[in-house]
Parts: sequence; C-alpha cells; structure tokens
Amino acid sequence: MSTNPPDLRPDLAPAARVSDRPRRGQPTIGMVSLGCPKALVDSERILTRLRAEGYGISPDYAGADAVIVNTCGFLDSAKAESLDAIGEALTENGKVIVTGCLGAEPDYIRTHHPRILAVTGPHQYEQVLDAVHGAVPPDPDPFVDLLPASGVRLTPRHFSYLKISEGCNHKCRFCIIPAMRGKLASRPAHAVLREAEKLVESGVRELLVISQDTSAYGLDRKHDLHPWKGGEIRSHITDLSRELGRLGAWVRLHYVYPYPHVRNLIPLMADPDNRLLPYLDIPFQHAHPDTLKRMARPAAAAKTLDEIAAWRATCPDLTLRSTFIVGYPGETEAEFQTLLDWLDEAQLDRVGCFKYENVDGARSNTLPDHVPDEVKQDRWDRFMAKAQDISAAKLAARVGTTCQAIVDEVDADAATCRTMADAPEIDGNLFIDDGHETLKPGDIVTVEVDEAGDYDLWGRIV
Repeated sequence: MSTNPPDLRPDLAPAARVSDRPRRGQPTIGMVSLGCPKALVDSERILTRLRAEGYGISPDYAGADAVIVNTCGFLDSAKAESLDAIGEALTENGKVIVTGCLGAEPDYIRTHHPRILAVTGPHQYEQVLDAVHGAVPPDPDPFVDLLPASGVRLTPRHFSYLKISEGCNHKCRFCIIPAMRGKLASRPAHAVLREAEKLVESGVRELLVISQDTSAYGLDRKHDLHPWKGGEIRSHITDLSRELGRLGAWVRLHYVYPYPHVRNLIPLMADPDNRLLPYLDIPFQHAHPDTLKRMARPAAAAKTLDEIAAWRATCPDLTLRSTFIVGYPGETEAEFQTLLDWLDEAQLDRVGCFKYENVDGARSNTLPDHVPDEVKQDRWDRFMAKAQDISAAKLAARVGTTCQAIVDEVDADAATCRTMADAPEIDGNLFIDDGHETLKPGDIVTVEVDEAGDYDLWGRIV
C-alpha cells in the first residue's frame, strides 16, 4: 500500500502488465510501452494482432525472441527516457523494433542506436508486424493459440482505455503531437460502441475515454450518422457519451477541451441512470491571457470560470482535473501570479503541472525571454503547494460522507481503491484497511470516508 505522490507525470499511462504465458516453443515478443494512454492502446492493438498470428507475449527480456519499444516524443525528457529504454532492450535482448511517436524521427533514433532492427512511426501497425515477421517468423498452433475475446490488454482486467480518435487539429506552439500523429481522425461511432460493449462483456467495469481532443470527436466526419441498435447514432461526443453511459460500466472522459458544447455533457453526468462519471479532464495549461496567446491557446480564462460555475450548478458532484505549464517563454511573475489567483478561484479538484521544456520542432522554442530553470522550479513548487492546499481542503470536506469506490488492488494491509473522482495512476486513492480481505479488483463498494490526506482518502465499507 502506498499513498499517491504529488508529482506524478500527468502524461503517463499506467505501467503495462503482461499476464500471458507463452506455450513451449512459441515465438515470443516482449513489449515496452512508454508515454501516454493513447500509446498504451496502440501497444495493445499491436500485441492483439501478434497474438492472432500465433505469437506469445513475454513479460521479460530474457523470454522474448524480440522486443518492441513503443516510444514517447512528447517532451525532450520523454525522448531521453525512450532512448534509454531502447538501449536497455538492446543490452538485455539484442533484437529491438522501435515504434511510436519518437519513431517519427528514425534518423535521430538510429544516430543513438544503430543496431535496432526497424523503426516505425505512431499507429503504423502493419509496418510493426512486417518488422516482427522479419525478425521472428510466426509459428501458430491453431489448436492452442486462442486469442482472448477482448484482445490483449496491458491494464488490469477491470478497467480499459477506449481510444475514440487519432490526431489533433490544434496548433499549440509548445506541442508537436499533431506533427507526429496527424490531424483529427475520428473512429465511426458504431465501431467505438461495439468495442466498448465487448470490453464490458469481458468484465471491464470502467472505460477511460481517450483521444488527443475528445471534445472534437466527429468534427472531421461532419458528425455523420451510423447504424446502432436498430436506429442511428451521430459521431458526436455528446451522443457517444450518452450511449457509452448506458452500457453499465463507469465511463470517464479524458482530454476534453472546454468548447461550448461540453456543457451538454454535464446533465448526463448528473443523471443517476447514466454511468457517465461526473469527471472532466480539461488541459487548461495557463490562465493569463497573454501567456495563452503565446501558447496559441484560447485566451478566455475569465469566461472559463463562468463556465465552470455553470457546470457545478448543474452537477454539484463534478470533479475537474487539469494540467498546466509553468515557466513558459515570456511568463512574467505577474502572469504566474494570475495563474495562482485563477487556481484559487477555480478550485480545481485534481491538478498536474509541467515545467516548460523545449521540444525539437516546437514553435515555442524560438519565442523570446525563456525562463531560467531555477525560476521554473520555484514557480512549480509554489503552484503545487497551492494545488496541494486546495486538494487537502476538498478531501477534508469529504470526511463523514459516503461514496462508491472501485477496487484496484488488494494486499495484506489494505484494498487500494478509487472513487468516481479519481482516474488510475494520475489521481488519488481511497484505502480500506479494515474488512478488505474478501474484496477483489473490480469490485465496486460503498464506503464511508473517515480520514483524509493531501491527495488520498481512507474509509470503511458500509
């Protein structure tokens, strides 16, 4: 049992879990999945395709005939982590195939690691399979190699990420994701819903909806109609959320930009007959209009406060998570103070923060007045102290209340759970340390909160 540290990277997915054990003599592939939940879904799709072709999935380097490293290129520090992971895989195994966001820069990777077998870019599944075939020929046994109905998953059995689109149409100066992953490309609504149904049928209790811009879902398709359940459904986040919320599992929305139509989601979150959780993950990034303009982001922070107040009026239980950047080029002390004041007024429930980093290819690199590292660190410390105070006060107010919680892990000391207000890995936990012995992952229980910390809760089953 461990409490949730305050400096978790908000861009990271949970660590990939491999529970599959290959049969004797089966060609096996290892997977190192880095970066965000969207990359984790890509890893799951690659492994599902490989399992369907008769490959086994190895949980370690030594048991693998080759290793795929799914890389991240979000920040320069993430690129360094990816290069380190590639180097470790080469040392421990020797046969390495690289894919993912950093794979969009093959020359950069090969300069550091010329021994790799192949490099492919993000969501280039066919090229990854071709590289695997070349390194390790398949040897399927149709009587033994059965693919799980839900495919290969790298998350615990009771929750799963559901990717609804690729790419992004925004042109934020600090971000190179659109250059790597392309423009918005939404999946058809009926395809998303069919996948969600299969996941729920396989035992998933929580669906985590992800994309680069969830609010924009279907915009590229002109919100076209698709057949569903004897009728039609529009490729629109409101319609999709409504149908997902009827499947019986918790549904949690991530990466939602605060477009005006987001207000139409709030009544669904307040509807007790719909399982769309009262939770919005919105990357505000900053609050000062000048900083936002330099970021090439919407600069109406004051209007956002009005929108937040309206959302909470409709759904008082709404949890708001966001991420911010401090030390962006040109950020003055006055601009940073505006951000702190805005955070005081907004009273966001869950907050993550990045210290600005240059990223090769980002337009923000050429902006004037870059902030010294020691000033970035000071502002990050002050920002997180403010966020911690807000979190502690909000959680203290929950002592004595009851809530539902989903069980993630059970050990001898306690059951580690999450409330509707907590996403896996990036938010807090609720611990049950009495009467937890019969609980198992995926159980949803009613808990009375009897203790609160800065980020976590403790409670007892009622």
